[in-house]
Amino acid sequence: MFRNYIKIAWRNLIKDKTFTGLNILGLSIAFAAAILLSIASVYELSFDNFHKNKDRLFISYFVSQKPNGAKATITQPIAMAPTLKEEVPGVKYTSRYREGYNLVKKGDKELLLDVVFLDNDYFKMFSFPIIYGKKNDPLENQNSVVVTAETADKIFGEKNILGKTIDIQVGGELKPFVVTAVLKDLPKNTNDNLSLAISMENMPDYQENLSEWGHRNHHVYVQLENGVDVNEFEKNAQKFTNLHFQGDIEDAKRDGAQPNAEGNFKKLKLMPITDWHFVKIKNHLFEVSRSYPYLIFGIGMLIILIASVNFINMSIARSTKRLKEIGMRKTLGAAKSQLFIQFWAESVFIFLTSAIIGLLISLLIADPFQSLFRVPAEFSSIINPSMILGFLLILAVITLIAGGYPALLLSKLKTIQSLKGKLDMSGKNRLRNVLMVFQFSIAILLVTGTLVLWQQLHFMQNKNLGFNKEQVIAFPLNGKKSARESLKLLRNELQDHPYIVNISGADNILGIDATGSRFESQMGFEYKGRNINTNVLAVDYDYIETLDLKLKEGRDFNRNFATDSLSLIINEKMAKLLQEENPLNISLPIEDNLDYKIIGILKDYNFQDLNREIAPLTISVNPNWDLYYAYIKVAPNTASQSYDAIKKAWANIEPNAEFAASFLDENIDRTFRNEKRLTSMITSGSIIAIVLSCIGLFAMSILVVTQRTKEIGVRKIVGAGVTNITLLLTKDFLILVGIAFVIATPIAWYFTNEWLQNYVFRIELSVWFFIAAGVLSLLIAVATISFRTIKAALQNPVKSLRTE
Repeated sequence: MFRNYIKIAWRNLIKDKTFTGLNILGLSIAFAAAILLSIASVYELSFDNFHKNKDRLFISYFVSQKPNGAKATITQPIAMAPTLKEEVPGVKYTSRYREGYNLVKKGDKELLLDVVFLDNDYFKMFSFPIIYGKKNDPLENQNSVVVTAETADKIFGEKNILGKTIDIQVGGELKPFVVTAVLKDLPKNTNDNLSLAISMENMPDYQENLSEWGHRNHHVYVQLENGVDVNEFEKNAQKFTNLHFQGDIEDAKRDGAQPNAEGNFKKLKLMPITDWHFVKIKNHLFEVSRSYPYLIFGIGMLIILIASVNFINMSIARSTKRLKEIGMRKTLGAAKSQLFIQFWAESVFIFLTSAIIGLLISLLIADPFQSLFRVPAEFSSIINPSMILGFLLILAVITLIAGGYPALLLSKLKTIQSLKGKLDMSGKNRLRNVLMVFQFSIAILLVTGTLVLWQQLHFMQNKNLGFNKEQVIAFPLNGKKSARESLKLLRNELQDHPYIVNISGADNILGIDATGSRFESQMGFEYKGRNINTNVLAVDYDYIETLDLKLKEGRDFNRNFATDSLSLIINEKMAKLLQEENPLNISLPIEDNLDYKIIGILKDYNFQDLNREIAPLTISVNPNWDLYYAYIKVAPNTASQSYDAIKKAWANIEPNAEFAASFLDENIDRTFRNEKRLTSMITSGSIIAIVLSCIGLFAMSILVVTQRTKEIGVRKIVGAGVTNITLLLTKDFLILVGIAFVIATPIAWYFTNEWLQNYVFRIELSVWFFIAAGVLSLLIAVATISFRTIKAALQNPVKSLRTE
């Protein structure tokens, strides 16, 4: 019996090649897109999920009450981790984490690598397998170093390098370290990124800061004991917070801050490490949002939904061709269940074939997909029992609904109606219209989202950030010489070069540099009875001129003024924070026993991401503050020549150091990676949605033309023109597109407006976004339908009237 169903299904599908082909084409594209988007979504959701102790691992942060509301901070003082473990019950392990790029030297080879300062317990907490060496206490000694297999190969040309020595620049000097363990290369779906790990005790000024609770420059990870409740732990930690952060609490009270709902001014919080990848800062607090991966997955499901709607519509529309077949089968004794199984078998065949073809397509384009969308996800991430079972379940549900519904309708037809070949299709046409409105609403929604996303991305990429990003090259000062000495030598090397305009340096980079790193420095001090927090930037002379920053008041740093080493330039936001009528020439207690005088006020510029408000900034040329980056302004239209000249000069100064330079506009562009990826995916999803909608529309136009062939012939004989007939055949479809536009527009406005709220600097929603999406969808629909309707309208009416 089953074999017979398969044979009949195959014959029926082969007999109607056009609709079978269109269905398989649409569903195959939909399955391929859904599989690839699901892989991307699963990858995004998998960050740090592979750790065995993930349910007990947290990153600590504080929520402090300020006069203008609550504020979350992630950086912690040196003493916090060991003291927390000792004083608060429930803590099994703690580890501090400070990441930076340091010079690593082996023989003549010098590399700038990601070096992380950790505590020994880190490797007990996190599931990063050690393939060679000590597994329990790899950082037991201060001169121990743990490297990844990739880093070992990069330095030595081999992976097993236990006991070998390398030199790492720490605190301005090269120190020898012995390799005690080699890690398996870290997976890409982790937030921690280390090439080498050394003990936290190697941090510069470690001992001096061990008792300084106001100096904060690293993260603290916490692993709780089994059975310890997080909320209970946070309550128990309040005594610890009140004791060790008493100064912060008193400052908050003095400044007029209001306590939180529990009556506290500072509270220690724990965030699961599996949430850390999804954190956004909103209103100075941490907000966990997984909307991005779920949105990707949702687009994949919407694409399948559109293809399924096409299948349902075509199956119902084709039912008129099979009425006599149904009537004959019922006359010969076929039961409803048998008819249902027969028609459903045809649907199952189409869906399974499409799923297999879709899987093959996704395998073929997996590499281009990963390159285009920068998603380092592979099929291995979804090849596990739960994911395979989930995919099969989704396929079964889709097949049951999309294939089963038309089969159910056909099996319920009455015998007499079927044999007469006449059927009241008004109800089915209403269903068809509803489904077409639904799928075009989805398409218009995606197109609108794409237009808004592209415009927001364009706005951010072209916004005036307040500094020159087009003509400035930046690179890490990663050699053995001190940064200030390297800058001096660079000026000597390039002083006569016609394309070099200015040279300066700083301790922070604007955007994300070529090595993928970025840093921020903050400090706090007391001023006139108030606690002031500010971002701090150490620079060399000519920094303002090199970046074309604009001075609102005062002057720039000047080499001829010896006192400028103890002077400051602040931005407008910082000036406002000081609440002084004229901040120029006032002194600030930046360091113990040292007052710094403000000599200039900069116009605000975006030194952080565009999804953050401009923060207070304080700039100093103190020669005792370290610099890490060179900034070189070049003449317009001389990018290639200038780059080569700078590279050659750096090779003369540090022949063994890596030259990792990039223009600032490239660095800024890297900060938009998520926006670019999201925009590209939604754009691709919109294109696929439109294509699938057009496939369905094209198939429906073929059916309508076929059903109205004689009508077309009669109308032409009585004088109807090609335009009138084309309009007659297309107007019903265009009305449906118009209804879809009316339904989709308010939904699109709501979601795009909500998404734009994530950005401090954003575009204004315009009605033209929605009109453009509607017009675009309408034009595509007209082009799709017209291809078949115009051909029908041009056909000889005699031939149309002879059609059976």
